[in-house]
Order: sequence, then structure tokens, then C-alpha cells
Amino acid sequence: MSMEKTDALFLLVKSLTKSEKRQFKLYAGRLGGNSEKNFIALFSILDKLEEFDEKQILANTNIKKQQLSNSKAHLYRQILVSLKLNPIHQNVKIQVREQLDFATILYNKGLHKQSLKVLDKAKSVALQNEDTNLAFSIVELEKVVESQYITRSLSSRADDLIQQSRSLGEKTLLLSKLSNLSLQLYSMLLQKGYVRNDKDFEEVKLFFKDALPTYDIRKLGIIEKLYLYKAYLWYSFIIQDFVSGYRYAQKWVDLFVQNPEMKKTNPVFYLKGINYLLESLFLIQYLTKFRSTLLFFEEELKEQKFLLNENTESLAFLYLYLNKLNLYFLEGNFNLGLGLIPEVLDEIECYRTKIDEHHVMVFYYKFASLYFGSSQYEKCIYYLELIIRNKELGMREDLLCFTRILNLVAHYEAGMDQNLEALIKSTYKFLIKMNELHQVQQRFITFLRNLSKIYPHELKNAFRDLHSELKVFENHPYEKRSFMYLDIISWLESKIDNVSVESIIKKKSELQYK
Repeated sequence: MSMEKTDALFLLVKSLTKSEKRQFKLYAGRLGGNSEKNFIALFSILDKLEEFDEKQILANTNIKKQQLSNSKAHLYRQILVSLKLNPIHQNVKIQVREQLDFATILYNKGLHKQSLKVLDKAKSVALQNEDTNLAFSIVELEKVVESQYITRSLSSRADDLIQQSRSLGEKTLLLSKLSNLSLQLYSMLLQKGYVRNDKDFEEVKLFFKDALPTYDIRKLGIIEKLYLYKAYLWYSFIIQDFVSGYRYAQKWVDLFVQNPEMKKTNPVFYLKGINYLLESLFLIQYLTKFRSTLLFFEEELKEQKFLLNENTESLAFLYLYLNKLNLYFLEGNFNLGLGLIPEVLDEIECYRTKIDEHHVMVFYYKFASLYFGSSQYEKCIYYLELIIRNKELGMREDLLCFTRILNLVAHYEAGMDQNLEALIKSTYKFLIKMNELHQVQQRFITFLRNLSKIYPHELKNAFRDLHSELKVFENHPYEKRSFMYLDIISWLESKIDNVSVESIIKKKSELQYK
């Protein structure tokens, strides 16, 4: 095989529905005389192949090897044009951009009055949907057209356009600063995770203070507020202020609840907002609110209250199932959660080309945690090793580190003592390399290293001593994150009381939400 299955054109062809394929063939046929053209033959063979195979393409078409690259590029473009014409892919942004293109064509033909009429309508739609960037582009073209379309009202019209341009320019600049800040903080959260010490905290705090633009909340539009709340949400998460994170996630979702038309114009942001609201509720252990929000999310998906396409469907799968799994963790229903794993694996395979490897590995970590809570340690280790062996993985550093910590505990519980010492050493080195060796982790690894020196009748006292040591870190501003990924406290309590981890966590959940 000359190329991987992930060839861009191959993936695009395989993503097409039956109706989209039918439409493409009709569209290609309308071009006249193209039924025998190379790109049609290429489409047909790609549609039949299970994997991209250059040899098969060359053998079953008249395309020469040196023509293949151009034929692929041409087919890729024609498919996109066909999809653009499909009503299901039409949205306000595409329609406004199309009107902007039409206005440019009319202007180039010297039909200035018609061009301005089209631009005025497009601008109204853009402003109505708070698309500041598009509205600014439209006004800039209006200025160009007006400079050639001379009328008696040009003076007042020029003043109006200049004022609109200035106002939209200021809004565009503010929006750009807020979206830049939001993206930078999100990238920081994905790459580094949470702050680890006072130095990290001060650096993030200073960065946020310097990068946050001056604004008047009363004058912000919906989109500006959206990026502002996103920026505050990421900042709150990074500094581990999850209560503030919950507040800003709720503000994010409330924007869509108060402006339901936004669900269709910005469905991805709506899905992400609900997901981060659920994640913040999970982090602050607010079970009752988590349940009601998850139920609301499921109802929204069932009633299709917002646009669902291939992109939003894959996101809806990710967010719905990740949070379904989180509900089992909050309730302590690990064995019950195992029943969801086969369904999730099937869905992962279905959306394999549309979800990134990071999220697949997050699912694997949650599977491993469910198996650990259900005392099925070998299956837990299986999923953890899938993560550890993935050398190309761009997961968050802290999650990679806790994967190895959980792997240590699972090996101990599974009775795999023969490799435990080597595993402890490699984990210790990895944590130091990642600058992730905190007091909780250090004391825990030291405890595991010394286990072989402890007599069986002394084990319970050793577990009690470690429990007392680690308990003080549960609310520590930086150390508490160790318990988010692996509930070491509950595991120690299960060893002390000689019961399962599941029973300990379930009992805590029932007591907390009586």
C-alpha cells in the first residue's frame, strides 16, 4: 500500500452519505461530457475501496501515475463544491459569504447599484447574527463600490460607512483579542493541565491580567460575551478554581438558552458549553445538578433542537458518553458502568476518522478506572498500557502521569509483583521528566516501594498511616488534583476496611446526597 488509509481525499469520499454521493454524480453529470473523465473514474474506484490503494486506482482507471495528484486535487474540489450546493450544509455564514461573492462579481461587471443592494441585505443578516468579521468585510467592500458609484447622497453615505467601519473595526479588534486569549488559555490547559505550584499560578495570573482587554460588559454582543466567558472558564480550570469554572460554564450555556437561534448558528459552541458545564459539575462533585444537566443534554439531542451534522454528531457522541461515564464515577457504580464500554467502543469505531486520538485515550483511561473500581485489574492494565504505548500521543501531561500511577496500583492489586520494582523506577523517572512529582505522588510511590518490607500483619497500620498523611492534601490548592484522576483516599479506605473501592465511593456518594 503506497499511502495510509488516512488519505484526505479517501476520507472525504468515505464520509459522504448515499444522498451526497447521488448529488455529486448528478452535479458531475451536469458539467457535460464528464462521465468518462478521470475524476469521475477516480471517485467510483475510491467509493468501492476499503483502504486507499494507489495500485488499485492506477489499474482500474486511465489515470497515469504522474496525473494522479492533479486528478485527486480536482476531485477533492468538485466534491466540496457539490457539498456546498447541498441544502443540508447551508447555514447563515455560507449564505452571507455567497452574497459577498455575488456582490463582488456584480461590482466587477460594473453593476454598482445591484452590488450595493446585495451587500446591504447581506450586512443586515450578518449584523443580525452578530457576525462582526463578516459585517466588517461587507462594509469594506461597500466603501470600495461607493467610491465608484457617484450619487448626490455620497457625502452622508460616506459618513455612515466610515462610522460603521470604525465601530465594526473596534468590535472586531476586541473580539480578536478575546478569542486569542481564549485559544491561548485552552492550549495551555490541554498541554500542561493545572497549575502545579505558586510559581505556575503567578505566571498564569500575570498572563491573564496582561492579555485580558479592557471591556464594558454592557456593550458586549453575544459573541464577545461567549469568548469572554470561555477565557474565564479556561483560566478558572487552570488555576483549579472549579467553582468559578462552573459559574462561567453556566453563563456560557445561558447565552444559548436566552438566544436559542444561536444553537443553530453556533452548534459546536453550544455542545462545548454543555460539556464544560458538566465537567465543572463533575470536578466540584455536584451530583444532583450533574444529573439534571446530563438529562437536559440528552433531551436536547433527542429533540434535535439545534443543527446536527457529521461534525456535531461526533462531538455529541464524545460529550454525551464521556459524561455518562463520569456519572458512574460520581455515583460509585463501577460495575454498572462496565456495561457501557462495548457501546462506546462501537461508537468510537464509527467516528474513528472524526475524533482525535486524545479523546480516544481519555475514554481508555475512564475504561481503566471503571475496571479498577470493579476490581478487574488485568483489564484495567490492558487499557492503561494502550495509553502508555502510544508514543505519538498529545495528551495532557498530567493525565499521562496519572495513567502510570494507576498502572502501578493496578499491578500491585493484580499481584504482579515480579515487575513492580522496575515499574516503580520507570514511573518515578517519567514523573521527574514531566516535572509532575508532587508530595502525594512521592509519598505514594515511596509507600509502594516499601511494601515488600512490610509484614502482612502490619499492612493495615501502614495503609492507615499513609491515609492520614494523604488526607491533609485533599483540599490543598495544588496537590488536590492528584485525587481527581485516582481516588487514592478511597482505595486506602477500601484496604483498611477490607471492602471494595466501589462500596467505599458509593457509600460516600449516598451520604453526601441523602
